[in-house]
Amino acid sequence: MIDTALLGGAAPGSGTMRCAPDGAGAGRLRVRVDASDAAVRESVVSKLRHGGLAPLSDPERGPDTVVVAAGGTVDDAIDACRASPRDGELRLLVVADVLSRSGVLRAVRIGAVAMLQSARATPERLVAAVHSAHHGEGRLPHGVLVALLGGVAEARTVDPAPVASSVSLTPRQTEVLALMAEGHGNAAIARALCCSEHTVKNVIYEMMARLQVRNRAHAVAYAVRSGLI
Repeated sequence: MIDTALLGGAAPGSGTMRCAPDGAGAGRLRVRVDASDAAVRESVVSKLRHGGLAPLSDPERGPDTVVVAAGGTVDDAIDACRASPRDGELRLLVVADVLSRSGVLRAVRIGAVAMLQSARATPERLVAAVHSAHHGEGRLPHGVLVALLGGVAEARTVDPAPVASSVSLTPRQTEVLALMAEGHGNAAIARALCCSEHTVKNVIYEMMARLQVRNRAHAVAYAVRSGLI
């Protein structure tokens, strides 16, 4: 059984969070975490807190609530949050270890607007994905697109062996590039990294010059092939 004391008596496997990055005022964005078991939920909640989202006591879903459904598989995550097509405008973010094609299709039919593989769900990426879901911005990482469009049975967190690169990036450039690879725009990246869009644009400009790439897509493709992200 899940220890509900962590959430002030909230329903097992769930919690709500308020979007309140350190130093910022409380917003209307709320995050509810539904997970297949206590350990999975605790991991997601810990990452959200690390990313600057503070817990709320109200466990109810509302128009400003982003539901983060987490589990070993997409089906586990969806079953945990009891989402269905009847939920309509549900702002659903799915976090799962394995992204099967059938699971991804089910999530898309329900209306999931963002998905992440658990191993890639760093606090920064998770927070960015929550904001994307809140704004209705669809975010499907490469592994999800492979499972959905390529007909692959499963998209796991194991990538092909990278080609070594002689180019090195700063930690901030790497963070921005990783978020770009997840499909996030400048505004979402700025929110995730608690900086301005102007700063993000400068980082991208310097990073692209260092990599000698033509555009964002080229930068991501180069980074994936060379093992930079």
